[in-house]
Amino acid sequence: MARVFIETAEIENAVAVREAALEDGHEAEMVETWKEIERRLPAEGEELALVITGPAESKSVATMLGVLSERIPRPPVLAVVDEPDAEERRRRARAFELDECLASPPDPEEVKVALQQQLERYRLQWQTGIIGRTEAVREVLERVHLIAPVNSTVLITGESGTGKELVARGIHRLSPRRARPFIAMNCGAIPVSLLESELFGHEKGAFTGATSRRKGIFELADHGTLLLDEIAEMPPALQTRLLRVLETHGFMRVGGDVEIEVDVRVIAATNSDLRAAVRRGAFRRDLYYRLNVLHMELPALRERKSDIPILVRSFVREFSEAHDREFKGLAPEAMAILLDYHWPGNVRELRNLVESMVVLAPGAVIGAADIPPEISQAGGRSMLPVPSVGALPDMEPPAEGSAVPAVRLPQMEFIFHTLVEMKIDLEDLRAEFERFRLRHPQLARQATVEKPAPGTPMPIEIDGVDLSVSEPPVEDAEEAPYIRLSPEMTMADVERAVILIALREAGGNRRKAAERLKIGERTLYRKLREYSIEA
Repeated sequence: MARVFIETAEIENAVAVREAALEDGHEAEMVETWKEIERRLPAEGEELALVITGPAESKSVATMLGVLSERIPRPPVLAVVDEPDAEERRRRARAFELDECLASPPDPEEVKVALQQQLERYRLQWQTGIIGRTEAVREVLERVHLIAPVNSTVLITGESGTGKELVARGIHRLSPRRARPFIAMNCGAIPVSLLESELFGHEKGAFTGATSRRKGIFELADHGTLLLDEIAEMPPALQTRLLRVLETHGFMRVGGDVEIEVDVRVIAATNSDLRAAVRRGAFRRDLYYRLNVLHMELPALRERKSDIPILVRSFVREFSEAHDREFKGLAPEAMAILLDYHWPGNVRELRNLVESMVVLAPGAVIGAADIPPEISQAGGRSMLPVPSVGALPDMEPPAEGSAVPAVRLPQMEFIFHTLVEMKIDLEDLRAEFERFRLRHPQLARQATVEKPAPGTPMPIEIDGVDLSVSEPPVEDAEEAPYIRLSPEMTMADVERAVILIALREAGGNRRKAAERLKIGERTLYRKLREYSIEA
């Protein structure tokens, strides 16, 4: 069982948690400071959890979290909070980077269930190597846990570099087949003429060069798991053979006349849209349904950007040991560049980048200058290719007198990059504002806000001079505020006050606040950091 550290700020809650943990067979230890945790930490890999009973925003708790965050994956951290509403507890957990919040006073059965679930997730991360604490990663881990024990085929989809093979290996490692072989084959990396032989093997003399009998990967993976990566690249003729193998569990080698029975669990993976391929006739519809019994969609790295610091620390540690280089990590400005980048290559691109920086960076800390210019100068967008002029179809010019302009390459490039950049990670924004809202509620009241009558001008006064701008009546005009300026205020003060008002008026919803301000959500996020409107 696990070792459970229990912080004792609220002693009654701490005692109740301790009794529940002991009843469930865990080793429970009461702690007051982070030094006690640091001194009693078990070896890497041992199951461990922390339960907080005092205010999650305290400096002591933050230091405890920092101590545990040195371990990757981080052990689960739970908190007991005086909040009966379940949704509000979930918001607090996200805001303070906790795994779960329990209501006070803690129910013993709820404590047992919560500890069990969080420790299972922690154990799963150790076994699979899937790193991250975002909701997207939690969903992947839960899906792996549900899928692993059964024998059904699995289809894993996601962009290139999202870790499809890692998830497949995790499924195998947690399955009853874990002691049997796991074989991965990339269907797009093998010539079509050799793919059939690689899959099913061949008999001696079956074709020129077949000087001996050879087993295929289906035979080699018998009673184990077979990952068919880039399944969309499989030619139609082999798709038919694969479908028959999945349905009958039997096949014949190339040039053979004896059917061989196998028991193989097939996991297919692709970064292509198989449904679109089915509609085009490039992929068999019946094979698609046969593979898609269980489905997992892996998130892109830009959809889980708050996991980037964790991934970077893990990769820095890995490559520092592999290359015998001592690195302490990334400087804040370097990490800001990585968080702003779009990551079209996902985790694979990040991993390769960190390895190159560890090897080539001259100092012990990786700085902004050590990041390649194609990333540091991308300005938050991916350096994705745009169709060249030669690739565009010939377009007829607009008719004389027509108001419809011809579409030019710069316009297409702008549209292309705009569409790409719209897919930004909103989880970071939500977490940042939750920290702001929970830790600094007084900031929302710093601006002087008054509510004019409907249809009246919006007054602005500077040093006694009325610079009011007339505003038309608006719906719910009683909610429309104005700001009274003073000569001492700077433009930054005005902008900060306007942002705070917009956030308040939007009820904390940053998307609505950005719309009110007529700026993008990413711009709003940067402004929050610039004006220290964050935890």
